Amino acid sequence: MLIDTHCHLDAAEFAGEPARLREAAAAAGVGLIVVPAVEVGNFDAVRALAAQPGGARCVYALGIHPMYVDRAGDDALERLRDALRACADDPALVAVGEIGLDGFVPGLDMARQEHFFAGQLRLAREFALPVILHVRRAQDTVLKHLRRWRPQGGIAHAFNGSHVQARAFVDLGFALGFGGAMTYTRALQIRRLVVDMPGEAQVLETDAPDIAPAWLHPGRNEPAQLARIVEVCAELRGESPQAAIARTGANACRVLPRLAAFAAP
Repeated sequence: MLIDTHCHLDAAEFAGEPARLREAAAAAGVGLIVVPAVEVGNFDAVRALAAQPGGARCVYALGIHPMYVDRAGDDALERLRDALRACADDPALVAVGEIGLDGFVPGLDMARQEHFFAGQLRLAREFALPVILHVRRAQDTVLKHLRRWRPQGGIAHAFNGSHVQARAFVDLGFALGFGGAMTYTRALQIRRLVVDMPGEAQVLETDAPDIAPAWLHPGRNEPAQLARIVEVCAELRGESPQAAIARTGANACRVLPRLAAFAAP
């Protein structure tokens, strides 16, 4: 199954459009869409998407994005714990995410990011859930926290680190998320990772509405674009699109085990 492992379908850019976008994604062959939360205020929105019928099926993750921690209240981690407890038996809750560290955007408080990241890794362990990671110019620090807290694997979303860092994430039980960025011929490092990393270490994503593929730049990304993104992945690795879909779908179900119930024929 073709699985979009990272799509912000609840984003303001998609207001009023999720049903249409899900139908378009399904028509393009996308079977599942993982929608990660970014702050406490959108927990209800991502849960609601998973409950809606029609089109590509949505599942969700709950977490606090590193770019949102500066506006998170002091009770945000406790509110996340309450939400995870309330949803613990919901099979559509597949991970804690989107969590991690961002060293790219200027002005973000790294100490506060690390506080929230460590707290959310503890919650992931408490609820036995994998994590969906935001890792931007902070790979080594993220790895330090992962080695300390040892969550149950997950996905390093939009990965753009070195080969050594990539291998470190894989060794900790993570898959690497690749999407629109690999469609740019100038993205040499990312394209080398797609070719060089083991096939079982890769999953696909759009990060819609962000990271539009080359043929849409600078437009808005959508989950239906995964159908063309997988073709680029297949071409880079010298395999058929069908093989790439089967491989990356199986990988997604391995690192986010609750997906398997939704991906079954």
